[in-house]
Amino acid sequence: MRQQSPTSWAIISVCIAAVVHFALGFAIEFSVDEAHYALYAQHLAWSYFDHPPLVGWLQWPLVVITSSEGVIRLIPELLWIISCLLVYQVTIAVHHYIQGRNAGYLTSALPSANTCGLMAVLTIIAAPIPHVLAIGLLPDTLLAPLSLGLMLMTLRWLSNDHFKLSDWLITGVLLGLAGLSKYTAAFTALAVLVVFLSAPRKPWISKLGFWIALIVALLMISPVLYWNWANDWISFKYQLAHGSGSAWLWRRLAAYVGIQILVYGPLLVLGAYLFVKHCIHGTKLSLLALLGFFVIPFAIFTSLAGGGGLPHWTTPAWFCLAPFAGIGLAKAWSTQHRRLIQVLLISQIVLCCLGFAYVLSGGISTAAVKSNPIADLYGWKAAGQKAAELAQAKKVTGIAVHNWTLGSRAAWYARPIPVFILDDRQDQFDLWSGQLPQGANVLLLNWSGMSFSSPIGKNVGFEHCEALDTLEIQRFGQILSKFDFSLCSNWQGPRRTD
Repeated sequence: MRQQSPTSWAIISVCIAAVVHFALGFAIEFSVDEAHYALYAQHLAWSYFDHPPLVGWLQWPLVVITSSEGVIRLIPELLWIISCLLVYQVTIAVHHYIQGRNAGYLTSALPSANTCGLMAVLTIIAAPIPHVLAIGLLPDTLLAPLSLGLMLMTLRWLSNDHFKLSDWLITGVLLGLAGLSKYTAAFTALAVLVVFLSAPRKPWISKLGFWIALIVALLMISPVLYWNWANDWISFKYQLAHGSGSAWLWRRLAAYVGIQILVYGPLLVLGAYLFVKHCIHGTKLSLLALLGFFVIPFAIFTSLAGGGGLPHWTTPAWFCLAPFAGIGLAKAWSTQHRRLIQVLLISQIVLCCLGFAYVLSGGISTAAVKSNPIADLYGWKAAGQKAAELAQAKKVTGIAVHNWTLGSRAAWYARPIPVFILDDRQDQFDLWSGQLPQGANVLLLNWSGMSFSSPIGKNVGFEHCEALDTLEIQRFGQILSKFDFSLCSNWQGPRRTD
């Protein structure tokens, strides 16, 4: 490793991971979320039921010209690379800030900024779940580089007494883009405010640039506010209900914390601990405030986790923790405390490689098909094409599924055939396709991984359903799942009034 500089090794490591992402991106079909956000691009709007619009707007050019999953996935891959580069840059900025604000033994004990940057990048590459977001575009994939960009701007503000108007404009644009990415960008905006408030004096309040940045951010998110105003604020109502989850339980909280450590890796946790232990003493309050980019969103999501939560929600926060973890690990490495770091790094990379192989293999099936989570990534393209052919042949109103998670893949791979959701939960499909008309005939698609009985009966479903065909999905000789296609006639189900 001594033959290359830390910067070179950071670039080499990112490129190797990017090649793996690129290969996987062309090898597997869309997940439920990817298909859902690709449909955003197909149905351009000012905003959407469950998320702001940037995740759809950004994909629109590629969705217009291609339906290739691998090509569309170049967007999250590019965002992941940008995030890694920003992690490196933020680490160097934090290192310089510490060097400029502290004196004595601490500054002399810190390794070079480039070494710290390399360590920070390695913590991200060795973390399992960021690879998922590097292949599939989610709002969190967008929010990660934007949060790091805002963190870099706040560091520039802390280190520079002359924050230019252009700097304020960049900050406002980043805040606006973050707001267009995900509603939880409010936590990142709060972290920015905490850093500003941590300074002994508050000259920014009277600066024209600050108010221009605020106006720019508000103007950029105005499409989301207008769309929600025109649609009875359904996104905010949904997010408040979704975030609160179900009944709060301590065991859910404990499980969430354990899963967080597993999917982001103990290397990040160790590095953060070492930074707090060795590098935080004698620093200004502003350095502690910078940790708010991790602490604020992580604390909020963790406190809500007792009612339920998804592990990838905290991804931007962990990216923002990586610079501090990199400095902590580099300092421990320079003092010959290397064995634990080596073991954790190698173990996590091996775990990531096993995960890649597991996905490509199609998973491991048991007697119960539902037990294989990877089965969800295979077969939907063939099933969607077959459903479209049957729907056209039978001249039905559209395709029906029981749940929106089934509807996203069906709608993407069977487009432009309309897809109707039969459950009574309000979702984005109510805005795209509306409710299934009374008396309609449809092609009912059922998947073995989330199987439902055919809804038959007056005031509850269809008058009659007739089995048409079955599609069995196999990979490397093992059965992953099965799709059933039925012709259902005369819909008599209930009409939702909301």
